[in-house]
Amino acid sequence: MTTNTVTQILDTAQDLIQRRGYVSVSFQDIADRVGIKKPSIIHHFSSKAKLGEAIAHRYRLFFADEMEAIKADPKKTVWDALEFYFSPYLEFAETDEKVCLFGALTGEIMTLPEGMRAEVKRFSESHQRWLEDILREGAENGEFNLNDTPPHIARVFFSALQGALLVKRSTGDFSQVKDVTDTIRKTLKEPQNQS
Repeated sequence: MTTNTVTQILDTAQDLIQRRGYVSVSFQDIADRVGIKKPSIIHHFSSKAKLGEAIAHRYRLFFADEMEAIKADPKKTVWDALEFYFSPYLEFAETDEKVCLFGALTGEIMTLPEGMRAEVKRFSESHQRWLEDILREGAENGEFNLNDTPPHIARVFFSALQGALLVKRSTGDFSQVKDVTDTIRKTLKEPQNQS
């Protein structure tokens, strides 16, 4: 099996999980979509848990690399970084049924294998830390007005964005996510409380 086939397996399985959830996806579903036999998947991923962990790990590292790259780019402002962070949420919101992989997995957390649970936790923690850093930097250089601590605001923003995607899935209303991003922008522009 070529590296390209392994990538196809990972991409296909990830897409199915983002649309249907981890529990409802089988090796047979993946094999049918990729056009291979089920034993070909088992050759590289001995269990569904191993495949799920590989998908979650790859997704987490992809976003970690992207987020660190934009944070390190001297040409990008904190506003650019925030807009970059919003972009996948807004893109997912435009699809009929697809959500963030980790949003899908969080909804099934109690049924996930331990390795996948650990990846979900790392994803949440790393995204909130990244948001904290951006918020702190924006406050220090006067671009963001914060009415609470960066860790608290990061938690609220992260939870609101993830939650909005799930609510959008149930309502079909794209503005569910757009309203959250608009409110975040507005909140960061409002003057701080002087009390």
